[in-house]
Amino acid sequence: MRILKIVTSPRGGRSVSTAVVDAFLAEYQETIAGSGVIDTLDVWSEALPDYDADAIGAKYKGVSGEAMTPAERATWDRISALALRFQNADRIVLGVPMWNFSFPYKLKQLIDLACQRGLLFTFDGKTYGPLLNIDKAFVVYTRGQSEEAGLQTALQPGFDHVAGYVEFWLRFIGVRNVTAMTVEHTWDGRARDMIDDGKRRAAALARQF
Repeated sequence: MRILKIVTSPRGGRSVSTAVVDAFLAEYQETIAGSGVIDTLDVWSEALPDYDADAIGAKYKGVSGEAMTPAERATWDRISALALRFQNADRIVLGVPMWNFSFPYKLKQLIDLACQRGLLFTFDGKTYGPLLNIDKAFVVYTRGQSEEAGLQTALQPGFDHVAGYVEFWLRFIGVRNVTAMTVEHTWDGRARDMIDDGKRRAAALARQF
């Protein structure tokens, strides 16, 4: 079993999303007697290429079959290497902190780079299809406030936006089942209790993963 663990927070040991994911993986590995390989893709230390003119040029030339420039080819090789880590995975696990009612921009950069036609999905001009064959993914969402707190404001924040996009994307590329959970109140006086409870819930979900 090969697990692709995607780290989207830059906070290292202070990251709640990473801590809950690690609790999940520790229980999962214990449940399956330590078998399985974890491939950690940290979007902050991976030195992801910019999704710039070379990347976009390579994308369109790859679809059309045109020859790439040396710079485009070098960028496309890095993109293909990122996609290969998804292609080699049997499971995907990631933690997603909420930033300004969305997710860290580095996660979007990873998605924009790796999620390419012919690498993670197909398109025949009419219909999209997945290229991965992954049974399960686990996602933990963390946020400093709660959804209930948003109901007290005139402009309710979009708490559902993060989960809707991330889970759509996972299914789009070929993940059949997504298990998700949320840890809230990570900024206030309830933070320690909520984080400990999140770790316990994640460990319980790992036993069924």
